[in-house]
Formats: sequence, structure tokens, C-alpha cells
Amino acid sequence: MVMSRESQTESPFSARVVGILLAVAILSFGGIMVLASWSPELRDKNRAGDHPFSTSALGYNGFVQLLEAQNYPVEISRSERTLTETDWGLLVLTLADRGMSEDLQTYEPGRTTLIVLPKWIGQTDPMNPKWQRNVKFARMASVNDLLSDLSIDAEVDRIDVPWETETPFGKMALKPDKQMQVLRSESLEPIVSVGGGYLLSKVPDQPVYILSDPDMINTFGLSNIANARFAVQMVDYLRYEYDEPIIFDATLHGFVRSENLMQMVFDIPFIGATLAALASALLLGWAALVRFGPPAREGRAIALGKQALADNSAGLVSMARRESRMAPGYLHMIRRRVAREIGAPKTLTEAQLTALFDRLGPDEKTGKRFSEMEDGLRAPAANREDLMNKARDLYRWRKGIIGRSVNERK
Repeated sequence: MVMSRESQTESPFSARVVGILLAVAILSFGGIMVLASWSPELRDKNRAGDHPFSTSALGYNGFVQLLEAQNYPVEISRSERTLTETDWGLLVLTLADRGMSEDLQTYEPGRTTLIVLPKWIGQTDPMNPKWQRNVKFARMASVNDLLSDLSIDAEVDRIDVPWETETPFGKMALKPDKQMQVLRSESLEPIVSVGGGYLLSKVPDQPVYILSDPDMINTFGLSNIANARFAVQMVDYLRYEYDEPIIFDATLHGFVRSENLMQMVFDIPFIGATLAALASALLLGWAALVRFGPPAREGRAIALGKQALADNSAGLVSMARRESRMAPGYLHMIRRRVAREIGAPKTLTEAQLTALFDRLGPDEKTGKRFSEMEDGLRAPAANREDLMNKARDLYRWRKGIIGRSVNERK
């Protein structure tokens, strides 16, 4: 009987090393996906400019923080839907001197809106992006163009700052920087009038209010307590209820929230399906890892040589279920091979060969001599397992005898 087994190549990595490599790869891939999805959200939005995230002199984040400190429901919106929704809430649009014409031409107010006109322009400090320098007046022609884009019949003007200003909340000593910016119009409804112009006005038949001078609510202007008091009371005046939200739009300044696919799958309501898919992938990977061992050596489609012949012969014998009847033949083959390997005379009979093999010594593991193993193989084995055990003992005895004979010759 010819014993054979499929040879395999040993893995160059241990299971521990493979596990560490897989863990590092999975964590790295997950980190890249998260950063790719949320990188726009992780950027610092506090850069110089006249927008709700800015803490610079022209920014409005100071007003946001002032309202939050007094428990007003405030939020900064980065969704483009905010400009078109008709839900309740006071929408605050802080306009910039440039880059808004196209958005404003298509804008139609859907809720109570406060439009804050620009007054200043400046440059970002290269040493600190949160600061501004070289601040100066914006061109009045540019501000008038913004009013035209909004279809508002009015013109901007700048006047000397009065000692006091009459407001719906009483007289106040409002102090904008250098000059007060007002609107002159015959169509707007005045709310706060100053020097023949309007500091705060309303568009007829629309819930749209216009604050002509941004120094009433920007960071620099809020340093004056009268301006801060006016800003808070103005918000109360424009809202209908105490819990009505105040929404500062940031989309006109380029802070639009990007809704990509990777971000959506990790957000509600898709997060449940995503976690289930990730768990399934991990289970499949674990099943593949524990099921497969080292890769088998790739062979020919039609094998050649003695190994292929032995494998095919063993397959035929197994298919015919004649393994147990091979015991006498295997015994005869081993007898002839050992006799040839030790140089026994060919004239010896089987009994003489058996006696000679017994004198060579027993099997080192079981202590059985050749004659004892021979008795178990003279007749067909009881079953396949019985044949394998007896054949293995005889094979091991032969290997031990040949090894001792080689050492003795040396």
C-alpha cells in the first residue's frame, strides 16, 4: 500500500501577526473613510469676514454668543433649504459686499427675515486668519446693487452719528463707527428713522426687515452697551413668540453642508443598516480567516510522475472499497523491500526471513517484532482504520531498522 498526502506550503506569518495587520488595515481604512466624509465639517469656520462664524470685528459670532448667553434659541444654518423653507423662526441674512448677486436674485423670503446690509470691507490678516486688517467703507454703489438684486427700491446713505436715536424701545445713544449707514426710500415702512433715513425698515406686504447699519450687531458694534441692548430688543420686536428660533444663515458665505454618500450612511436613519452590514462583513472575514489554513501548493491540472500514479491508484482502490484486502500485499511488499535494503540472500525462505527480521530488533515505539506485526497482516484487515494502524506500525519499524543499519555501517 502506498501512503501519500497533499503537500502544503507553510504560512510565512503567524496568526498573531496576521491579526495585527488586519486590525491596522481595518482601522486605517475606517479612519480614511471618516476623514474623507467629515473633513469639511472638521475645518475651522472661524475665519475673518462678515458671517455668523466669524469672531472678527466685522463678524456676527459675538451676537450669536450674546443671544445664547441669554438662553435664546439660536442656530447657525448651513443648509440651503433654510432659504426656501416657510417654517417659523426669524431668519437673519448677513450680506457681504461681494459674491452674493446670483444667490440674491433668486431668493424669495419664506419666513420672517432680517436682512443686514454690509458697511465695511477688509482683508484677512495673513498671520492670523481670524483677524481682519485694512478695514474701510464698502462702496455705496455695491450696497445699492445688493438692494437691486433683492428688488428693494432704496438707496444707501451715510450720515453723522446722532446723539440719540428714537426707537420703539425708547431713545438710545446708538454708536456705530464713524458714520451711521441708513436707507432712503419712499416705499419702505420705517421702524427706526434717523436723519431722514431708515436704520431699521420693513418691505411692504412682506415679512422682510432691513437693518442698514451692521454696527448694531457685529462684534465691534456690540462693544457699546447701547448697541447691544438695541440688538437684543430688535430681535424681540421681530419675533412673535418667546421660543421662536433665531436662525443665522451661513450658506450665502459658502458654508454649505456637503451631503455626500459616505456621510449619509453614517447618519440617521441609515446608521442601523450600515452597522448591520459592517457586522456581517466582520463575521464573513472571521469565518474566512479561521476556515482556511496555509495555501495548498498549486499543481498541474493533469499531474505527472510517481506521485500522480500513486494518488490515482489510491483513489481507485478507495472507490472500490478494497483497502482492507490490501494487508497481505502490503506485508509482502515491505518484506521484499527490507530484504533488498539489508542485502539478505535471495535463497532465504519466508520463515528464514522472518527469523532474520526478528533478530534486527523490535519497533522502538510499540516493542513489537516483525513476526508479531506479520501475523496481523497475513489476512485482510477488519476495516480501514485497522489496516492503517497495522501498516503504520510496520512502516515505522522498517524506517527504524534501516536507520540503525545505516548508522552501524558508518
